[in-house]
Amino acid sequence: MVRHIFTGLAMAFALATPASAQDVPAHGVVELFTSQGCSSCPPADANLAKLAQDKNLVTLAYHVDYWDYLGWRDTLASPANTERQHGYARMFDARSVYTPQAVLNGRTHVNGADGPAVSAALETSKLGVAVRLTRIDDRVVAETGTGPAPTGEAVIVFVWYKGDAAVKVERGENKGDTIRYVNSVLSVSTTGMYHGEAGRFEMPVSEAAKSGADGCAVLVQEIGPGGAPGAILGAAAIRL
Repeated sequence: MVRHIFTGLAMAFALATPASAQDVPAHGVVELFTSQGCSSCPPADANLAKLAQDKNLVTLAYHVDYWDYLGWRDTLASPANTERQHGYARMFDARSVYTPQAVLNGRTHVNGADGPAVSAALETSKLGVAVRLTRIDDRVVAETGTGPAPTGEAVIVFVWYKGDAAVKVERGENKGDTIRYVNSVLSVSTTGMYHGEAGRFEMPVSEAAKSGADGCAVLVQEIGPGGAPGAILGAAAIRL
């Protein structure tokens, strides 16, 4: 899901003294669409936890709500996560959505439980925009480097997530299982546009508190017709 170092941007970064930061541009982004009510998902959840140990990857789990009817309401799901998956389906011209689906760099998708397929898909596309994400006092600051101009419009997306959660599923297909989830997305907000130039974007840390998040990722992402998510150009993530 080649490192690009931008000298001018790196010099600017050296002047800052943030409390925490991701200094290295991510090599890839793995977005897993999963559900606590899906019996096929735990292997994919475990695979995402393994991938999350790679500091060169941004890994995010979007819990969807369309399996809730099976008897267990996913405690981490939201309609917004489900809508994001449907947006990808429109971009991929897919007839339906499924879990566990791993979307790689916003460009392709595979079964999230298939580790070799996820790795192979990440190798086929690279991120070309450097992103540095820092926490400075009560702000989360994203700084983007110059890069290839997007083919259309591109936006800056702040993703707020819970780094670790252990959930005991009491009903449905996974009844009786306690499953560990990593980087579960709780809310998403768009804060600006990216035009291929260096930029700075800020959000208050209080945005994390609203949802109970303890981590933040920033995606530089192209958007398609109707606002559907498209190719990811750059990314970074930090724990708050």
